[in-house]
Amino acid sequence: MFRLLKNGNVFAPEPLGRADILVCNDKIVDIAEHIDFNYPGTEVVDLEGRTVIPGVIDQHIHITGGGGESGFTSKVTEVGLSDLVRGGVCTVVGVLGTDSISRNVESLLAKVKALNEEGLTAFCYTGSYDFPSPTITGTVARDIALIQEVIGVKICISDHRYAGITRKELTKLAAAARVAGLVGNKPGVVHIHMGAGKKGLSDVFKIVEKTDIPVRTFRPTHASNNLKDMMKLAKMGGYADFTTCVGPSQTAELMAPFLKEAPDGSVTMSSDSNGSMPIWNEKKEVIGIKAAESTTVFETVIALHKEQGLPLEEALKPCTVNVAKALNLYPKKGCLKPDSDADILVLDQDLALSEMYAKGKKMMAGGKPIVKG
Repeated sequence: MFRLLKNGNVFAPEPLGRADILVCNDKIVDIAEHIDFNYPGTEVVDLEGRTVIPGVIDQHIHITGGGGESGFTSKVTEVGLSDLVRGGVCTVVGVLGTDSISRNVESLLAKVKALNEEGLTAFCYTGSYDFPSPTITGTVARDIALIQEVIGVKICISDHRYAGITRKELTKLAAAARVAGLVGNKPGVVHIHMGAGKKGLSDVFKIVEKTDIPVRTFRPTHASNNLKDMMKLAKMGGYADFTTCVGPSQTAELMAPFLKEAPDGSVTMSSDSNGSMPIWNEKKEVIGIKAAESTTVFETVIALHKEQGLPLEEALKPCTVNVAKALNLYPKKGCLKPDSDADILVLDQDLALSEMYAKGKKMMAGGKPIVKG
């Protein structure tokens, strides 16, 4: 099937100005100022006055639900396809969190497969907060190397909920993930929940200093918990990931000055959606809890642009080209180019989400999801 999107104001994410986009099935065929194409059956869509951007890549979503810090009734349910569509999310990486007792990596992988069947692009990390890491095949390395959808391992540090992983154990985990990534042609990364604990990223810095493990093997998220350490990591050649569920305006306010100082391409963002957001008192007791939304990454892009004054192309990078390169998905994902996947978002004149195409399949129309899981 051919679809011709005409007269859009295209950000790829770099600004291309007024352009047409020709899509065949799941791929972008061409982008040009004007495309003449009249193959029978081609759907022609006039986007006059609207903005076109790449689909959101969200590398941290609790697709099978998060939570559990306040008993079994506090567990968040699994994400629905339409929940992701509302946020313009075309590519997702699923994670486990605190609870790997009533949840497991097998169900996480099954949900990933379901989202792929439903039209999105989905991956996951093996492991959880727990250590030794829960796996499917028996080892982290085998999960990463042999299971198509598994691209790395998750762990928790610097948090009162961490499993006591030592620096030596973290070194071995990173070495296993890296080698497995090489064998399986995957990113092979250690995706780290970094809490606001005393040690910050000190263990990571020591490992990078004393071993030959590349700094980009370590991918800490929740940057606001320790901006100083995250900036140091970015300047060492790593990636700093901001969590948008704390609030788009609040996240944008933190990210704007960070982006000015950090090396180009080193900042990403993710939603942590469908995870619980427990509120702790000084005794580490839960005094409140809510669930995170998958819409906050796109909303943070708009807040960076409208509230912090970043050009739209710069505001888009942390959830498109930067994260695509970080996960070895570029240029298939994270951009609008010939041969890229047709993950396309159309925004109205107020820059609100209007239409979404995931691998060429229309998922949203008139600002509302038209597909359900």
